[in-house]
Amino acid sequence: MEKSKKKNQKEKIYSNAGITLIALVVTIIVLLILATVSVQMLTRR
Repeated sequence: MEKSKKKNQKEKIYSNAGITLIALVVTIIVLLILATVSVQMLTRR
């Protein structure tokens, strides 16, 4: 019984980590796009 309980806890951690990783990648991409646009607007004169 306890082994299956520990396995379920590990699976929950991994699924949460997967969602967090995807959210992190999306956030980084959005920040890079915003940074690129703002740098282009600042350097264009």
